[in-house]
Amino acid sequence: MCTPTGMPIMWALANPKIGEREVLAAMLEVDADLVADREGIVLISDKGFASKPFEKALAGQGIEQLRPSRKREKQRYGEPVLKKVRQLIESVNDTLKGQLDLEQHGARTIEGVAVRVAQRVLALAAAIWHNNKTGATVTRSLIAYDH
Repeated sequence: MCTPTGMPIMWALANPKIGEREVLAAMLEVDADLVADREGIVLISDKGFASKPFEKALAGQGIEQLRPSRKREKQRYGEPVLKKVRQLIESVNDTLKGQLDLEQHGARTIEGVAVRVAQRVLALAAAIWHNNKTGATVTRSLIAYDH
């Protein structure tokens, strides 16, 4: 989930055997204070999150869902930019795996994995924010922050 500035406010590491909706529901329950009284929160999701009751529940919490339309569904608001956003997400994931060594984290416990992943996500977010705020001409380059 992101704020209007595009900065993430929630993320989670979850067992792949747990359904995505259950993970999101738990995130919204545990960290309800992060979304309460905020405006402009957007959840970027895939088609697997398509359902009217689910969207109503999100809207009830002030969260707008951005997802691709399903077959036989008219094009959804914001869908044209979704492809670019999803490419950016994949680019970030690739950076986390490659440049930030996410897959070679070296942790020995689940808590250690969470801390090391959080460090890398926060470092990446800070670098992108810094590039944006300083008016860097190449905002996607993180070479200066490599370790």
